[in-house]
Amino acid sequence: MRYITAVVLFIFFAFAQWWGLTQTPPDAMMGEVQKIMYAHVPAAWNSFLAFFVVFIASIAFLIRKKRRPEPAEGMFWDRLARSAAEVGVVLTGLTLCLGSIWGRPTWGVWWTWDARLTTTAILFFLYVGYLSFRKFVDNPERRAKLAAPLGVLIFLNVPIVYFSVKWWRTLHQVQSSPSTMDPAMVLALRLNAFAFLGVLILFIYWRYQIAKRKSEHEEAL
Repeated sequence: MRYITAVVLFIFFAFAQWWGLTQTPPDAMMGEVQKIMYAHVPAAWNSFLAFFVVFIASIAFLIRKKRRPEPAEGMFWDRLARSAAEVGVVLTGLTLCLGSIWGRPTWGVWWTWDARLTTTAILFFLYVGYLSFRKFVDNPERRAKLAAPLGVLIFLNVPIVYFSVKWWRTLHQVQSSPSTMDPAMVLALRLNAFAFLGVLILFIYWRYQIAKRKSEHEEAL
């Protein structure tokens, strides 16, 4: 059943990408390069969602710790936070790469210290640091206790990234809305948002199962 779900999700993902590339009109100003949006924007949205999972899982771990839960219960939240962070980092890296590809023909440069780009890069490196920090602590329980407050704290950069185009003068455009977009573009964007969401859930689930089996293997040794 799990493999059937994965196949269906990836078929839907491919369909959503095909729809965005072939069934939507080119932008009046940017032309065909605008269609990068159908991967760039959903990747960004779902990276935020992944980091929100890290935030919630970290809070849940801290709350459960005060109630003296069973160790397995606490480690569930820790593994979930770690898994979501890993997937979120991949999606943020994809967001930055696609933004660079889009920026070259539209802004004339691969990178500029725009507010949105800079805060997104900071977000990427904060979560890379979060994952790297976890590697330096061998004891699972101590690692979880140290990582949980960090997972809560660095999430504060997510709203800064989101509102950066409104708070500061920036090259990056302000978020569009369905009322300002062609209906065909809105449909393609929504299809890809759900496609990326499915991939996000699937990858977090897979990564969690790997982390769980690794923990069980270490305990058996």
